[in-house]
Amino acid sequence: MSEELILASGSGTRRRLLEAAGVPFRQLPPQVDESEVKESLKAEGADAMDAAEALAEVKARQISLREPAGLVIGADQMLDCEGDWFDKPLDAAAVAGHLERLQGRRHRLSTAAVICLGGQRIWHQRSEAWLTMRRLSPGFIADYVQHFGERAKESVGAYQLEAEGVQLFTAVEGDHFTIQGLPLLPLLGFLRDRGVLAE
Repeated sequence: MSEELILASGSGTRRRLLEAAGVPFRQLPPQVDESEVKESLKAEGADAMDAAEALAEVKARQISLREPAGLVIGADQMLDCEGDWFDKPLDAAAVAGHLERLQGRRHRLSTAAVICLGGQRIWHQRSEAWLTMRRLSPGFIADYVQHFGERAKESVGAYQLEAEGVQLFTAVEGDHFTIQGLPLLPLLGFLRDRGVLAE
């Protein structure tokens, strides 16, 4: 019998990625004060990728201590634009603010995943992507915010590249799964090696 995979995340995007890939799993969102962890890491001089990995591990370990027999995957993503770290927008005004700050600039998405078993880290993966956002008119931003509504708040950058959010960009460098918040292909490889998925 293969080990059970548990997704330590409340992310609908990560859930949909695993479901679409045919991966059997259970979802248990952790309770982590991400802002506190980020502030502490930034004060220590950590970069965005280190922060993404640390947050992924905190999430995985928290659920793994509750579910020690399961393979618990935690994941996180950080958006860094010229040294500024972005958080998920909380409301429509914040969505517009994100787009205004990112337009015309190139930013990095750092994505990390960690798997814990019995409270111990047994696997991790780090990946990054670079995106360049085009200049946006005030009218376009207003229409975008109105059209996307709540969906825009699901992404740290207030966009969904797999949907109409692709219209925001002039260049995308990197893996699309990384952009959606999960290094999916390396994860699938690990799960095959572990016997969770068929070879």
